[in-house]
Amino acid sequence: MAPLGIGLIGLGRHGMRYVRHVSDPSLGARLVAVCRRDTEQGRTVAAQHGAKFFQHYEDLIASPQVNAVIVVTPPSLCLPICLAAVKAGKPLLIEKPLACTGADAREIVCAAAAAGIPLMTAHTLRFHRAVLSLKSQLAVVGARRYLVLTNRVEPRPEVLRDPTDYGGRGVLLEIGIHLLDLVRFLTGEEVEEVRCELERPSPKSAELRALVSLRTTGGLPCIVDVSRMTGGRVSRAEWIGADGQLSADWVHHRVRKVSAGTIVAEQAVEDVPTIESAFRAFLDALIRGVPMPVTGLDGQRAVEIADACYESAASGQMVRLAAK
Repeated sequence: MAPLGIGLIGLGRHGMRYVRHVSDPSLGARLVAVCRRDTEQGRTVAAQHGAKFFQHYEDLIASPQVNAVIVVTPPSLCLPICLAAVKAGKPLLIEKPLACTGADAREIVCAAAAAGIPLMTAHTLRFHRAVLSLKSQLAVVGARRYLVLTNRVEPRPEVLRDPTDYGGRGVLLEIGIHLLDLVRFLTGEEVEEVRCELERPSPKSAELRALVSLRTTGGLPCIVDVSRMTGGRVSRAEWIGADGQLSADWVHHRVRKVSAGTIVAEQAVEDVPTIESAFRAFLDALIRGVPMPVTGLDGQRAVEIADACYESAASGQMVRLAAK
């Protein structure tokens, strides 16, 4: 079978990670086209990887050499790009978040579903070996009590310089979206209600910290703590059960079980790039003609939860999500 021709839209820091993995010939795909607003950088990357450079995404999508499209742009640009790809009949892998708002995410998902176009949201933490190991062991700590998800990372000035990339939203949509998705992934349930507190440098600034209390349809309390306020990175999922606790650390690649105040088991997991795993899963689903492992609807749900968080922070009240 000939390698699948991949068109990559977006060559920022994260887009360049995709370049490395898409260019791996062992994966059964080939990078045939790239798109970048910075013409000089785009032409350089294209030349280095034997791909064609397009300054406009519409031209890349229309190229007959492009069989599938990867979108690694700010979420504010996703809607028109994705609608154009759907119209052209090109399968899509879209970096999270799927869009800045739930309304835009729903429009993307509905368009792809109506046209029968495969769509995967790259919620890459679902592929981290520590997260997968934790999920496989949930039963060992007994009846569930609650879930805590934490992602505290260093400040990133460029996010503040261009808040329009995230529709004026900040750290909750930028990186907290991973955690909102993990609530659904780890519990297997929808989020029923949220209460959210945001901290902003000024009233019109994007938030740098979010503390969210959620409850799932099965009644499980969950806490999401996300920030870009301090040096030192802490990123983990903690599942608290009646008989112990499980912790998955995706910075240090470890899973730990604690019972009666004692570490009873600690496991190092292999550091496999999650982008590579997500891309492999996307290709496998396309080749076999099966549903995507992380669907467009999964991406939509995460953005809808974020919408509810922002609504709660603005009102100071708990917000209930519509029944799914």
